[in-house]
Amino acid sequence: MNAEQAKTIVRATFNAVADAYDHPGLRFFPACSRQLADLLDLRGDEQVLDVATGTGHVALELAARLPRGRATGVDFSAGMLAQARKKAAARGLANVDFAEMDMQDLRFDGGRFDAATCSFGIFFVEAMEATLAQIASKVRPGGTVALTSFRLDYFYPLRQLLLDRLAARGIALPSQPWERIATEAGCRALFAAAGLRDVQIEVRNMGYFLTDENAWWDVVWNAGFRRLVGQLPPDDLKRFREEHLREVAALKTPAGLWLDIGVLFARGTV
Repeated sequence: MNAEQAKTIVRATFNAVADAYDHPGLRFFPACSRQLADLLDLRGDEQVLDVATGTGHVALELAARLPRGRATGVDFSAGMLAQARKKAAARGLANVDFAEMDMQDLRFDGGRFDAATCSFGIFFVEAMEATLAQIASKVRPGGTVALTSFRLDYFYPLRQLLLDRLAARGIALPSQPWERIATEAGCRALFAAAGLRDVQIEVRNMGYFLTDENAWWDVVWNAGFRRLVGQLPPDDLKRFREEHLREVAALKTPAGLWLDIGVLFARGTV
């Protein structure tokens, strides 16, 4: 599979899940957006770019902190952007723009922005170093670039149970470029290769308890895992879900089902 084919699959996946991407089971996304915005230490008058904005979690958080500034969110999924625009309108935020744009082809003048963010997005391309360097080129000298990425063991052990069962059904995992930046050392190497300096990285656990195994399936079905489990024929998918959720249910505690979410928060200076 070449890069364009992979991009087409990712775009189709996120268009398919756009309506449900703000599901409560995925509440770590807005939680991480708030902490990512904190890293920028905004005055309130900046121009900030959010790349791979999805349904606008980060862009909307930024806009709310920019009473005299503006946030711009870009994504290549029209479905995700439609949701972002709806949320901006519902919140009465007039200082945010959304544009359909590939993060590997950002059509902005160099140095236009005071800062840029990319939350759980940079790892969808193989050429992460070149992509981050391009994002940084849109930020003025002295400005900040910040991103989030999953730690290597995120969603463990639930994710591993899911992937092992998929492998047993003959569903092969696509390439996993995100693993290259799933450690502090990997993130530092990425930022260095993109020419960023004064790099700071912090690992935080953004996990929480899910009510039960069905809430875990909400996480699976309403995010990127759907492109894997969706490869199963309907009858097989039903059996797969039942079998997988039985083994997940065995991990439930009186407090619920723990969803471990290790996240790397990284920032650097242009």
